[in-house]
This record gives sequence, structure tokens and C-alpha cells, in this order.
Amino acid sequence: MISPLRRVLVTVPFALLALGTVTGCGGEGTDTSCSINSCTVTFDRGVDASASILGVKAELVGVKGDQVTLNVAGQTVTVPVNGEEQAEGFNVSVQSVTQDNVVVKISQGGGG
Repeated sequence: MISPLRRVLVTVPFALLALGTVTGCGGEGTDTSCSINSCTVTFDRGVDASASILGVKAELVGVKGDQVTLNVAGQTVTVPVNGEEQAEGFNVSVQSVTQDNVVVKISQGGGG
């Protein structure tokens, strides 16, 4: 018979592994770095770039001047460089725009 403490010690790592899978990130034309409630995504410009992060899809739609248009969880949002907007319960901020890529931070907690 397994003691309750031993059962917890065996179960917790598997629960954390499952949580890590849910919050995992990755995509096409992107480089991602995620924690439990936020991801920094570097989108390549000039390609169809998208990432699956925090359980939703984030896509780079376009860049015009210092305005970046993204689709996050099905909602299109335009965010200025160094600015922040909300989309479907996520805070979306644009950290930088270069000729080659766009760096965006997406975190849980927006007003949706």
C-alpha cells in the first residue's frame, strides 16, 4: 500500500509535466520563450509567422510604421512599438520592430 505522502510525491511531477505541456509554445517563422503565464515571441517578417502559445494562436498580420497588427486568439489588435493593448484576456506588448523581425510579449491577465 502506498502512503498518502508518497502518492503526492509521485503525482506532483506528472501534474507539473502536464502543466508545462499546456503552457508550451512554438510555431512557424517564430522563436518563442515562455513562462507559466507569458511568452516572448520573435516573429520573422516577410513570412507567414504564427505561434501556438498559452493555449492560443498568435499571428503577425502586418507592420506599418511603428504599428504592429497581430491576431491573438482570433482577435485582431494593433499595438504601437513600446505600447500595450488587450486581446481576448491577454496583454499584448510590442517590444521592438526591425527590418527582419518583430518581438512581442503576450501575457495572461488582460480584460478580454
